Amino acid sequence: MPVVALVEAQRRGFAIDQKNLRSQLEHTVADLNRGKKRYQEGKGQGGGHTRAGYALWMLSEAGWKPDEITGVVSGYLVHDEKADHWRSTGNRPPTEVSSFTASYLALEGLDGFGTGKQKERIAERRKKVLAWLVRTKAKETEDRVFRLLALKQLGAEAETARAVVELRETQRKDGGWAQLPGEDQKSDPYATGSALFALHRGAALAPEHEVYRRGLKFLLDAQHDDGSWYVKSRSEPFQTYYESGYPHKKDQFISMAAGSWATLALLFAVEMEGELD
Repeated sequence: MPVVALVEAQRRGFAIDQKNLRSQLEHTVADLNRGKKRYQEGKGQGGGHTRAGYALWMLSEAGWKPDEITGVVSGYLVHDEKADHWRSTGNRPPTEVSSFTASYLALEGLDGFGTGKQKERIAERRKKVLAWLVRTKAKETEDRVFRLLALKQLGAEAETARAVVELRETQRKDGGWAQLPGEDQKSDPYATGSALFALHRGAALAPEHEVYRRGLKFLLDAQHDDGSWYVKSRSEPFQTYYESGYPHKKDQFISMAAGSWATLALLFAVEMEGELD
């Protein structure tokens, strides 16, 4: 997600560290190559479809050219021909829990890196996942965000319009979105940033729209002085603590994702480089 945000910033005229960006892409490709055998066997790496989908989506956004490993990973995404959607194999909410998330990311990954030999399988999976999306209800913001994006990706205009209404109706009085339903749940930058991303990318909601403006105000009010955003983790820790350098210590990974979504939402309110005065 940080790479997706950096690439969008570059599109809009911001100078970014090109060496750092390239190192992130190469790191991701090296990671996929380490799991090559498991992808060929249809097993994938830890994080399953979500991990593979995020990796391919990020590479596609950054303009990475299709190569052997991207073809291997896209093959993994269509390995199970009987499946009607892609499932999350993790339980690390909100980023690794929703099958809507896994399904959207898989669709993005296949659009960017599906091969000619996979064409028929991809077409069949797209039909199946659309039927699943239509009949399956979203339960929380993560579901609504990625269900909307997936429907848009599949060109289901009527269903996309209904998904837009559903997501908009869950905006709270403070302008933000909460991860979970319930009046006792608080809005946070992860849910809010991802909701605005989905409404803009999936429904072309303009930054001038009242819904978007209220969301932006929430994000700006929630931003810390160092430029970051904070979200408390809901995941049960099972890995050894690793310090990435992003603020907020044990909550840094969900906060880093939240910061990426929030940054993207703000960037959409900035005109593209070619349109700057």
